[in-house]
Amino acid sequence: MGAHKRFRQGQILKVLAGPPVASQDELRRQLVHLGVRVTQATLSRDLRELRLVKTAEGYRPLSSAAAEETSSIPALARAVKEFLLDVRPAQNMLVLKTPPGGAQPIAAALDAERWKEVAGTLAGDDTVLIVAPSRTARVTVQKRIEEMLG
Repeated sequence: MGAHKRFRQGQILKVLAGPPVASQDELRRQLVHLGVRVTQATLSRDLRELRLVKTAEGYRPLSSAAAEETSSIPALARAVKEFLLDVRPAQNMLVLKTPPGGAQPIAAALDAERWKEVAGTLAGDDTVLIVAPSRTARVTVQKRIEEMLG
């Protein structure tokens, strides 16, 4: 890892150790204030590499967010029950709607499952896009997710 990247990621952790940060844009602005210029794409990659997820209380390490859960319910089922508002199929893709800040926990938990029917996920603030390799795979993923709601 390059020195600049290590420094940038250290500054991200420093900012997130303070008061809660509500969005990537707010984090980016705070980093600029510290003299660290970063693109949204690089910031997203850094957050993923640092295993940070957005929660209702701001960005936190994925492991500590999961450690606070004492339930035996798998992380994906817990995230789906807590955050999922709507499931919208589109060809070989699924669009999951959540409240603001709910997309990251669902996408992170889904990625951790490593389902063969999921080619990839993309999470915004309140939307998760799940890309499946085929419509059949999308239907399988949709059924699994909907079963978690019941």
